[in-house]
Amino acid sequence: MSWKKWTRGRLTALVVCVLLPWGAAACATGEAHEGSPSPVGSVLDSTDETGRNLREVPARNAPAVAVEVTPDAAGGWDVRLRLRHFRCSAPGTRPAAALGRGLVQLYVDGRPVARLHTPAYHLAADRVPHGTHQLTARLYADDGTVWAVNGKPIENTADVTVSDAETRTHRPQDGTTPATPDA
Repeated sequence: MSWKKWTRGRLTALVVCVLLPWGAAACATGEAHEGSPSPVGSVLDSTDETGRNLREVPARNAPAVAVEVTPDAAGGWDVRLRLRHFRCSAPGTRPAAALGRGLVQLYVDGRPVARLHTPAYHLAADRVPHGTHQLTARLYADDGTVWAVNGKPIENTADVTVSDAETRTHRPQDGTTPATPDA
């Protein structure tokens, strides 16, 4: 074996041994790499009534949801969500927060009834008994945190009234008529 082969081999091994810890340290810094989601908003200590932490984002360009509920001729209710600055993630999406992405939790009178990955849902008639009920759509990040602005969950609520003679929907709780948020 010549001296050059032996030296080159040892020198390569020495360089790898010296640089390897630096490479490992660089990977452990937690810096975001291109293509990976970066942290979004601020996770607050406060939670919603289900115990999920709020993820505060600025009001400018924050996600928004409007709820429209109409009776279905075949029975039950058609729920349509109008989403602004928000897209529903596909089922099985990696549990990480990405601004404007996630799922919608649908509640009737504060009880969860469905996790939505699309802006349309059919609510069975037996989920909304006789009387007036509140149907709420709340936006969640894929990591389970609740999107929030000014410490309040991003959500919208509509009243639904069911009677023996008729079924009808009421305007949303905020007093506005169901409408599409500005795009």
